[in-house]
Amino acid sequence: MNFRRTRMPPAFFVAAVFAIALSGCASLGPDGSPGTAADAGNDDFVTSRPRVDSRDELIVVFTPGKVELDFRLSIMANEAQIFTAIYEGLFTYHPATALPVPALAEDWNISPDGSEWTFTINRDARFSNGDRITSDDFRRSWLSLLEPEREAPYSNLFDVIEGARDFRLGLATDPSGVGISAPDPRTLVVKLNAPTVFFPSMLCHHAFSPIHASMVDSQDWSGPGHVSSGAFRLAEINESRIVLEKNEFYWSAVDVVLSRIVVRFADDDEASALWNSGEALWIHGNVNFDTLVDHSGISVHALFGTHFYFLRSGEAPFDDYRVRRALALALPWDDIRAGYFLPTRTLVGSLAGYPRVAGIGDGDLAQARRLLALAGFPDGEGMPEIIFRITPSQDAARIVSMMGDAWLENLGVSSRIEVVPYDEYIDSLNLDGYHVGSMSWIGNFPDPYSFLKLWRADSNLNVARLSDDDYEELMERSMFEQGAERLATLAEAEQLLLERGVIMPITFLPSVNVIDRQELEGWFPSALGIHPFRYLGFREFRPLPNVAGAFFR
Repeated sequence: MNFRRTRMPPAFFVAAVFAIALSGCASLGPDGSPGTAADAGNDDFVTSRPRVDSRDELIVVFTPGKVELDFRLSIMANEAQIFTAIYEGLFTYHPATALPVPALAEDWNISPDGSEWTFTINRDARFSNGDRITSDDFRRSWLSLLEPEREAPYSNLFDVIEGARDFRLGLATDPSGVGISAPDPRTLVVKLNAPTVFFPSMLCHHAFSPIHASMVDSQDWSGPGHVSSGAFRLAEINESRIVLEKNEFYWSAVDVVLSRIVVRFADDDEASALWNSGEALWIHGNVNFDTLVDHSGISVHALFGTHFYFLRSGEAPFDDYRVRRALALALPWDDIRAGYFLPTRTLVGSLAGYPRVAGIGDGDLAQARRLLALAGFPDGEGMPEIIFRITPSQDAARIVSMMGDAWLENLGVSSRIEVVPYDEYIDSLNLDGYHVGSMSWIGNFPDPYSFLKLWRADSNLNVARLSDDDYEELMERSMFEQGAERLATLAEAEQLLLERGVIMPITFLPSVNVIDRQELEGWFPSALGIHPFRYLGFREFRPLPNVAGAFFR
């Protein structure tokens, strides 16, 4: 779905629980859900945590970090989870399958050639202040996200829309040239460049939500004037917590069970304490597993996400794919990926119907040296020092140290390491001054395009600065194909990306949550890491037969 700050759980937890996650690494099914999933806990396990017989609010714990409420600028996975409460577009994610579910779209029609979609806006759609949501709200919001000066991270998602790419790049300045029109308050017409099979799935993403007119040009989305389109509204936000209250104007408010959600930002130990006390029912972030008194809530499943390193390709000599491939072929991949239970040679996780990609994983020193010499750097002579930019992670230090040692020993290329604090790292990837960085990425929707679109030359998320005509041709061709033919083209694009040394995959991502599913319902393992708040609610507690309720308190 978005960038993810990745800190691996402690070693004992890896050994005890990640083996369970291994079985959850099957392919995503045709419905977009994980092929399998595993919970480390047992629903029948009698916990030692206090139970609360009645609640008027749900407390969720997130890892501390700045939250950007302007979804046009947001990029983090935690923000995406919060957005499931306060923002909603034409479609939303089904809580169990991640399939698109109609939300603010009451109905829609598709032209015979698949290139024009006409949506009817839900007649009961209201913003959190009671104002009606109209088709023009969608048009105005989408165009504001596409404004070139905004440099919205997800603006290239809109490239499937006629004229959107040229408008966001400043090549065209007339918004009327973008294929988004609102002929009347309840009708939104979207013209696409080509039939796009994943369009409804993509419309689930928060980037396609409507923005209230009062907030389009606002620089502060955290104040009392915040207006939203989702099942909840913002009541309070500060460094320690976010409070969300039910939006009584929401079109389906009668189906929303929760009246109040409190998102607490807590470090590992405080998160454990909130779980142990029974206050928090869900930890969606880092936690100290050593101090949990009850492990029954630990849930592990495979994400449609990958942790990888990338080699920036926008400047010499790294713009020559022979140099990049030489560097990739000189690495000890088995040693680098050692210790991961979900190691991968590929970028895109397994998907139903998606061809198997060979990926990158077999070194070839002879070929690496030949390629480097052909590129004009025999025995590494003339190659610049390679700069790694990493977080203060022991695992990152281990990996880049192995990379640097291999390049020096095998190719005569030197390197050095630059460490950037966690809370500054994502922003630093867009700055110059380094050659190798790392990312963890979760797909926005269950389709290879969700990963491969990142590396288009004009993508705002192309931190590798890749510009490859062969890659562009394959990606463009895929937009006019369907079914197996389209997936085969995308697999070819992925293989090219890996063979040319842009992306160096390390491991598929597991999702680790601590969740009390005895008290909370509507939460399901999600391959996209998304658990829509609107579906969550408290279970009615019933003691087991012949067991006194007091036993659980």
